Amino acid sequence: MSDQVVDVHSHAMPMPLLRWLSGNGLADLDQLDDGVVRIAPAVSGLAAGVPIPLPPQQYDVDLRLADLRAGGVDRQLVSLPPFVTCAAGDDEREVLQVARRGNDALVEMLTGHEDHFAALGFVPLGTAGAVAEAVRCLDELSCAGLAIGTQGLGAELDDPVHEPLWDLLAHRGTFVFLHPNATPGGSRLDAYWLPQLAGFPMETALAVSRLVLGGVLERHDLTLCLAHGGGCLPALQGRLDLGWRRKQVARTTPRPPSDYLRRLYYDTATFSTTLLRRLVEDFGAGHVLVGTDYPFDLADFDPRGTVAALGLDDDQRRAIEGATVTTLIPGLRG
Repeated sequence: MSDQVVDVHSHAMPMPLLRWLSGNGLADLDQLDDGVVRIAPAVSGLAAGVPIPLPPQQYDVDLRLADLRAGGVDRQLVSLPPFVTCAAGDDEREVLQVARRGNDALVEMLTGHEDHFAALGFVPLGTAGAVAEAVRCLDELSCAGLAIGTQGLGAELDDPVHEPLWDLLAHRGTFVFLHPNATPGGSRLDAYWLPQLAGFPMETALAVSRLVLGGVLERHDLTLCLAHGGGCLPALQGRLDLGWRRKQVARTTPRPPSDYLRRLYYDTATFSTTLLRRLVEDFGAGHVLVGTDYPFDLADFDPRGTVAALGLDDDQRRAIEGATVTTLIPGLRG
């Protein structure tokens, strides 16, 4: 089914997870009818009291199915949004508990709809427990792949604590979706929804730069797709390569950073035909995958149109729309 459109970047916040968070004093559900939820900073990574959009499509599968058909999408890979990934958490037990509850609720929500939806289990960072949760998601919950953030329990992606996780993911050839769950800007981002508008793209660039310069991609052959077209990272290729050539402290790998970036995959959620076309030019159509960020308001609701606007040939179009990801995740072919 190489002509199907597969969206690798969509989110869900299942109601059982939200109720569990609320019951433990970690979420305020009083404005559910208004499409808003408030989640404790240790879980959401946001300041206390910040309203998080919660359209009913986040937890109502029937509404998702209707939108899927209207948007011309055949399959969605569904992951938990960054607001329930505990990027700012410092309690390892709580972080692992939230991840486990979230993964169980996500898989339960999608059960019976496998023709249209597949779960990406969330793996928390900064903990040795990440490996066990990854194995549980893949082997017990039958997730199609995994999702990770950019930070966890104070650890960056190149922290040695993650080496067993990278080893597992590389050995199993697991599809991994990387979505920023923190921002690097501090209080400068406290207005205009800048954490998402500017902070997330910057966070991806910073986190994956560490992944590259820390030698993780030299040691481990990961199947890694970056949200939001890689954020600011593609624009930094030349500067990272220059630093690798001229700064001894950045000469940490046998090949320049751009070589490792070309091994990665990038979703189409750039919201700019010009930028998306440049992604295809830089990395090839085979390394660009449809991603919408559905059902948030900062989403692409016409992914077919987004790809069509690039004016690519049929083979390139098919690669982006679904042929590549169904090769990376063979279970999606059926």
